[in-house]
Order: sequence, then C-alpha cells, then structure tokens
Amino acid sequence: MDKDILDQSGRVALVTGAGQGVGRQIALHLSAHNSGGVAVNDYHLDRAETVAEEIRAAGGKAIAVQSDVTDLDAVKDMVAKIKADLGPVGTLINNAGNMGANPTAEVMKPFWETGPEVWNQSIGVNLYGVINCTAAVMPDLIERNAPGRVITIISDAARNGDADLDIYAGAKAGAAGFMRSVARSAARFQVNVNCIAISATRTPAIEQQLADPERVKKMFSRYIVRRPGEPDDIANMALFLASDASSWISGQTYPVNGGFTLAL
Repeated sequence: MDKDILDQSGRVALVTGAGQGVGRQIALHLSAHNSGGVAVNDYHLDRAETVAEEIRAAGGKAIAVQSDVTDLDAVKDMVAKIKADLGPVGTLINNAGNMGANPTAEVMKPFWETGPEVWNQSIGVNLYGVINCTAAVMPDLIERNAPGRVITIISDAARNGDADLDIYAGAKAGAAGFMRSVARSAARFQVNVNCIAISATRTPAIEQQLADPERVKKMFSRYIVRRPGEPDDIANMALFLASDASSWISGQTYPVNGGFTLAL
C-alpha cells in the first residue's frame, strides 16, 4: 500500500501549547506526515521556537508563534501571522490547557474557598482558549471550502469527574460540549471536529509524580493498561483525526487513557 493514510494533504496546522509535552509531539507527528507547515504556539516563545527548529531540522516547515490563548485579540493577531507566513490554517489542535500559563497556588484549593479570579485560571485556558482559537480560524476554514480539522484535547476529568479538580473538569467538559456543537455548525464547510480525552500522561506537569515507583503503582492500579500515557499515544490519535482517514468522523470524543475510564 503506497498511500500514507495519515497524510495531512498539505494542510497548515496550528498546535496550541506545543512548546513541550503532548503538543510538541503532535506538532512533530503532523509535520512528519505532509503538513503544509506547523505553527507551534506557546505562551513562552523560546519553547515554541525550540520545537519549530526541531521540525525544521527534520526537513519540515514550521514557525513559532507566541500568544496567550485566553486573549482573543492576541489569538487573532497570531492567526493573521500564520496566514501571512504559512497560509490559512486547515488544522487546529486546541492543546493548551492545564491550569493556565501562570497559575497561583490557590488554584488547587477547594473551589468554594476561592472565587472567579482563581476559577478563571482554569476556565480561561481550557474553555475560552478553545473558543478563542476556534473562532479565530473558522473564517479561513470556511473560506477554504476544503477538508479541515478542529481537534481539542480534553481530560478524563471532564468525562469521569476528579476530586479537587472541579473547575478544571467543568471547563474541559464545557470545551467538549462546545466542540460537539461546532461539529454540527461546521459540517457544511467540510470541517470535522472532535475531542481526545486523556488521562495521566508523561508531561512536565506530572514528571515528578512519575519518578516515585510506589506512587506510580498506586496511580495506575485503576488502569487497564498499567503505565503512564506517553505523548506519542495522544499524538497518534491526533494524527489520525487530522488525516483524511477520519473523514467520516465528527462530533466525537475519543478516550486515549489506558482504560482508566471506558467509553460506551
């Protein structure tokens, strides 16, 4: 079989929060499968530039773009730069998440002991960031009138609920609901929209926890596949959903989670 079924058909991709971890690996995967160029976004420009250079060194085309996804005007400026340098975005990966770029210690307190200023650290990046980036690329996705993709990385916290992550879980669930509606709105423009729900994955955010064998054993006792997720695991699904192999799939949430929770 000569054809690469994961081929990206030369579509320009924007991957948010791609300066490390899962986002970095998704950017590398897309570039390796005929992306028309990858815009590597991160709040920290130096991290984005490191990944963009990694892609260029491997023979791909990439630019680094700094932007705070919670700021709609900044996101629109970023998308305009990508269009000028690479062309209109054909694939958007909403990966930026966690607790925001600069979370305070209060974000881990019980939500009833805090208030909107703290809640918005999670809601801003995980819900408004997704809305902002999707809104900024939709005009070009519509104008292209060609197959396009929007993929959002959510969390099993949105599907299962996690103690002490109430606001985060709510924001991720909101992003998933938003994506389902966008899937219906965008279908007539050949844009497929899906989510990937992940669980404990080896990223800088939990690297310290994974260094403790006893903690790892306890963490993964509820998983069918008893190991941490790797960025490659998530990137493989993102690559599939971004490719034409997924052309009859839209409005779905795919758990890539080692069987921590099961989909019906």
